[in-house]
Parts: sequence; C-alpha cells; structure tokens
Amino acid sequence: MATQIPADRKYTKDHEWAKEWGGKVGIGITDFAQHSLTDIVFVELPKVGAKIEAGKPFGVVESVKSASDLYAPVSGEVTEVNKEVLEKPELVNQDPYTKGWLIAVKPTSKVDHLMDAAAYKKHIGE
Repeated sequence: MATQIPADRKYTKDHEWAKEWGGKVGIGITDFAQHSLTDIVFVELPKVGAKIEAGKPFGVVESVKSASDLYAPVSGEVTEVNKEVLEKPELVNQDPYTKGWLIAVKPTSKVDHLMDAAAYKKHIGE
C-alpha cells in the first residue's frame, strides 16, 4: 500500500508533518511513521502555553512495539492540543493527517527548511 503524503504539508526527516493554517502550524506524524510504529496506545503531548524548539523532542508516542520521541518541526508556543488523540491514541493510526493531528503552535520559526511532499517521498524511499 502506498504511503499517503499530502502535498499541502512540509515534512521532517524524523517523520513529523507541519501544516500552516491561520497563522498557526499544525503538527502530527506521517502515515509512514504510524505504519512503522503499528498500534499506537499512548500519546504524551505538551500543555497549551509550552514552548517547543525546532529539532527538539516535544512529546512521545508509544505503540505496542516501542516508544518514540516526537520532534518539533518548528519553534513556537503550543496553542492547541488534540485532546481527542490523548483519549483515543488509535486516531493517529486511523487518520494521521486530519483527526490524528497532535498539536498546533504559534510559530517563531518558518517551515521553509522542511521537505516538501516530493522530497519526503524520496527520503522514505518511495
């Protein structure tokens, strides 16, 4: 099955996505990442108001196989946390790009340095 890689987002080498909307940047993990992790059972995210720094861990996602740090694609202040994912972590597996988003931030850095969909596709070898 081909991995979904929406063209309206930017991607990190660590398999997070970032999507700009309304002055914010939404962040989640990619379809490739959720497939690699398999069944996600727990998500740990920062609180609203927390500062995150590009390239540094901001949370953890745990699956039946392993736990993985989540790396911030941009720096900024967390403005929203997807509470639904905290209660139902399987949403990240089911729909990583819409219902399974993780946090939104008011960015203090740009997404320009991140990979576009074509570069990410090459990065994961598809």
